[in-house]
Amino acid sequence: MSYDRITVSPIAGALGAEIGGVDISRPIDNATFAEIRRAWVANLVIFFRGQTLDDEALTAFGRRFAPLFRHPNLVTEGPYPDIVRIRRMPGDQRIVGEDWHTDTTCMREPPCGAVLYAVDVPPYGGDTLFANQYLAYETLSGGMKERLSNLTAVHSDITVAGPQAGRNKHRSTKVREDADWRETVAEHPVVRTHPESGRKALFVNRSYTQRFSGMTAEESRPLLDFLWEHATRPEFTCRFRWEKGSVTVWDNRCTMHIAVNDVWEFPRIMHRVQMSGDRPV
Repeated sequence: MSYDRITVSPIAGALGAEIGGVDISRPIDNATFAEIRRAWVANLVIFFRGQTLDDEALTAFGRRFAPLFRHPNLVTEGPYPDIVRIRRMPGDQRIVGEDWHTDTTCMREPPCGAVLYAVDVPPYGGDTLFANQYLAYETLSGGMKERLSNLTAVHSDITVAGPQAGRNKHRSTKVREDADWRETVAEHPVVRTHPESGRKALFVNRSYTQRFSGMTAEESRPLLDFLWEHATRPEFTCRFRWEKGSVTVWDNRCTMHIAVNDVWEFPRIMHRVQMSGDRPV
């Protein structure tokens, strides 16, 4: 693809590209944003360096992709309830996103993507890995593709939120554990078709996928374990090293990601907005 208004530099063979030549803290004209969106869909996850985003600029940039999605479980603060402040502080033993996952797939219409902005990062470590779920599907055998073609799966937030999950005990970023919390459940196809690219992607993840529809968790687990391991093979991934002012935008419809929990003595503070999506088909 050619771009006239931005530069696009791939960082890995599977997915991911750094975008240059644009300041996303300022209003972006429609032609420039069209190139940014085209690069996002083509590369699945895009990265910007050296940005300075206040809360208004962060939310405004997210809205260029789609209306903002308000997270049902992560506790927010301040006058911008669409922004989640993700903190990993010295002494934390757990972090948000420490398992390979696609965001918030317990929802009937999961977010189409997210913008994550680095406010403060450690001098090393704390990277994020992304995995291409088009490749995860395309490299399956014909027999496995046929087996998955009509399967749906049950997605739930039962293990990542609520008092039974016990997530708040060892980390600074909190989820709802109040008495009014209720499990959110949705069923999605195991293989979804991307609404913009038209490509098929594997759509199961460790954080939310509980079982296949019509099957027990025990019956489902062997095949789910295989798919989860297959989906994150190294050759399907890219790794991003954060700097203060870095911004990442990932396509939640065709990727998984994981935060690497390898630094304990430094703070890591990120601000995130999610963008609304449609029902997977």
